[in-house]
Amino acid sequence: MTGPARHTDVGAYVLGVLDDAETERFEEHLAGCEQCGAELDGLMDMPPLLAEFKEATPDPGVLAARPDPVLLDRLLGEVSATRRAHRTRRLCLAAAAAALIVAGPLAGAALLSEDAPSHSTVSAAKEMYEEGEKIGAVDPATGVDATVSLQEKPWGTHVALKLGNVRGPRSCALVAVGRGGEEQTVTTWAVPPGGYGLKNAAGKGGDKWNKEPLYTHGGAALNRKDIDHFEVRTLDGKRLASVPV
Repeated sequence: MTGPARHTDVGAYVLGVLDDAETERFEEHLAGCEQCGAELDGLMDMPPLLAEFKEATPDPGVLAARPDPVLLDRLLGEVSATRRAHRTRRLCLAAAAAALIVAGPLAGAALLSEDAPSHSTVSAAKEMYEEGEKIGAVDPATGVDATVSLQEKPWGTHVALKLGNVRGPRSCALVAVGRGGEEQTVTTWAVPPGGYGLKNAAGKGGDKWNKEPLYTHGGAALNRKDIDHFEVRTLDGKRLASVPV
């Protein structure tokens, strides 16, 4: 290196290949250059790696020679590009984490959808509903329309529910009732003021939710053959619908 210190001299400084005069000039430049300071911080783990390589090298003369300037620039350029790529990826992950904090559970469900369907997403519950054995009934007293979709599993029975013509606000549960009378809660949910699956819906909650049925899902430890029926109930015990199976 001749003349004033350059930004590209950071790597040469880290590797210790500058002479005394070049080192002094670069250190003067470094004192007032934030760019070189940041780059220097990113390259400071190179000397220990080179030391390990030197110890493992059978010929001590391999690292004794002064590196070729062209090769050195190419090496440092590749190291810097790799570090920039890693920094970019870290920034993207940080941005995603910030989005989760700001947007809450819905954003989290979207980002995690590649790994597993979220229990809280309508699309996942609807897909599971489409895959099973469907049995439905409309309660003559309440008019609530309930259809269960059943899939046998080694651990019991997976149950997806499609629920319509139910008004809110109220909190509900789907309960599996065994042939011996035993009961197991499959899943619970809240019905908003506008309700779910209402024809000509109006009033609180708007039309966005209350014209569409509710899809949700859960599981029961009971085997399919041991289930007598399902009941949709409010959490205070009022029965809204019964589906015999």
